[in-house]
Amino acid sequence: MEIRFLSCAVFVCSAAYFTFAQADTAPGDVEINAISIDKPLTDVAGDPANGKKIFINRKQGNCLACHANSDMKDQLFHGEVGPSLDGAGTRWQEDHLRTILVNAKAVFGDQTVMPGFYSLEVGADVRKDLIGKTILQAQDIEDLVAYLSTLK
Repeated sequence: MEIRFLSCAVFVCSAAYFTFAQADTAPGDVEINAISIDKPLTDVAGDPANGKKIFINRKQGNCLACHANSDMKDQLFHGEVGPSLDGAGTRWQEDHLRTILVNAKAVFGDQTVMPGFYSLEVGADVRKDLIGKTILQAQDIEDLVAYLSTLK
């Protein structure tokens, strides 16, 4: 009886953990309505401090390579390919920022060079080991949205 109870308890705890770990919206399940992703991709609020780190990190978002940002004047080599992100939190609402980050082509069209950071629509000639993977994780997107929203 005790072994059966213990097995049941382990199963329930494992199922609860798996359900919690799967709370992120999968890239293929993200719904874009017009140019808006209304629902956050995770159940955890975005962290602006972590979003700032992702923005700078050349192995993650690398946003600074294409966008100028006065909030980061201490950083070198601001890009000029994309628009300045000064005032991004005033120009765009969170649902629009989320859409731009998830799949910029849904907002700006196929001509944009901005990648979809949480999209599986990556185009042609992708390295085989990267097919089916996203550049950023769902929480990274929420953290970036939180950071960009602070830029007033």
